[in-house]
Amino acid sequence: MEDCESSEIGNPNWEIALRKCENVLASGTKSMKIKAMVNLAKYSKQAPEHVLSSFIPILNEILGYKDIGRDSVPDSLQEAAAYCLKCIACRGDGSLAIEMGRHGVPLTMIRLLLCSEGMMQKSLTKCLMVVVSFCSTSRAVVGANEGLLIIITLLITGGNDVRLYLLEILSALTLLREVRKELTRIGALGFLVEAASVGSMISRERACQSIGLIGVTKQTRRTLVELGVIPVLVELFRVGDKTMKLVAGNSLGMVARLDYIKLVAQAGAIPLYAELLKGPNVSGKEIAKNMFCILALEEANAVEIVGHLVRILREDDDEAKTTAADVIWDLSANSNTISVIHDSCVTILVELLLHGSEEAKLNVSGVFSQLSYSESGRMALADAGAIPILIDLLHDETEELSDNVVEFLSNFHEDPLHRDGLSDLVNSPSFRNMQNRLFSNRTTDGYMRGHLPRALHSMSVEEFILNRDQV
Repeated sequence: MEDCESSEIGNPNWEIALRKCENVLASGTKSMKIKAMVNLAKYSKQAPEHVLSSFIPILNEILGYKDIGRDSVPDSLQEAAAYCLKCIACRGDGSLAIEMGRHGVPLTMIRLLLCSEGMMQKSLTKCLMVVVSFCSTSRAVVGANEGLLIIITLLITGGNDVRLYLLEILSALTLLREVRKELTRIGALGFLVEAASVGSMISRERACQSIGLIGVTKQTRRTLVELGVIPVLVELFRVGDKTMKLVAGNSLGMVARLDYIKLVAQAGAIPLYAELLKGPNVSGKEIAKNMFCILALEEANAVEIVGHLVRILREDDDEAKTTAADVIWDLSANSNTISVIHDSCVTILVELLLHGSEEAKLNVSGVFSQLSYSESGRMALADAGAIPILIDLLHDETEELSDNVVEFLSNFHEDPLHRDGLSDLVNSPSFRNMQNRLFSNRTTDGYMRGHLPRALHSMSVEEFILNRDQV
């Protein structure tokens, strides 16, 4: 390869150099082979990928030619092969890394890792990091051959110069269910939390996704929280790109559930979910809505959340306002938020009821039907002028909106302060028919007064992953 420094990609000189290098690696002396591999590594950024690809099985054979015992180390020939493979793996879009997986390079490397040191260990870990990042088959091979235990051992005993590479290998391996189960079983989740906090954003996103998948049991969630996962996820939520924000926001919801909502709020997650709610992504809106319903179970959180929703209703576009009204509809069944909603939201929601889209009107009618169950809610709604507006919507084409209006007016009719003014309407045959339909529908659906918010759960990570095409 040493005669090709000025060659262009695609120049026939590459083919000549390839044959020369192959001959040296096949029959040259040890020093000649090392020199040939050093030159191949040197030109790995220039040589055509098909040239580099043809060397992968040759280099892998050299790398694994000598069985290494527990008390010995790889020789200089193997070290040169490892370095050359590392340079080739880092070339291009990952196709060469995938090619390495086909030729068994990851298995050779994982067998050498524990007995390597210095530059050899660094070359092996960096190459393995690239290969398992791009190649799912390689992840499976490494995971099935004690790769996880080897990586954990090196994280415990190894030096800082390869730690980031090891953590990125770990984050890639945890995309496998079996690896996640084993990581939990051996009590090594702290390394996964560390992998989510350092390294490349791609690796941190993988670790974050795995944390969400792992955090499905109460015991595991407790362990992750004790290891400091909440501030790590909130930081990823804050600094990540739009995809990372979705992954971090969803994983945070999986880990927090109902047990750690105070810690999530204290870490500063509520404003981040408010931003996610305003965004264009459907999955993001759903994640934010679900988390607001969970977080609002703490009264202090409920006040902060409603404050953000009010700002959206005042300042943002129609789509964001409609989404905010939908969240308020869910929150209006929560005793912690009812008073906050009718004190701060009713007037703005009346405006949305007058001028919003059909979906916005439906959401607002749902809020008002919920608020109408309390005396204070009815007072706030009456003072804001909601009654005549909703009467005008009684025969709306949308059955769900009409049902909300019937529920609203029925509750007001039961109030002595409003009974006389609504008696003629409520006692009419058409209204009674609508009441009967509402009662029948709600009985069939298992609806009960004071029902829990419709969105009181986090989107499962599996469900989120399936919807990544929306990202």
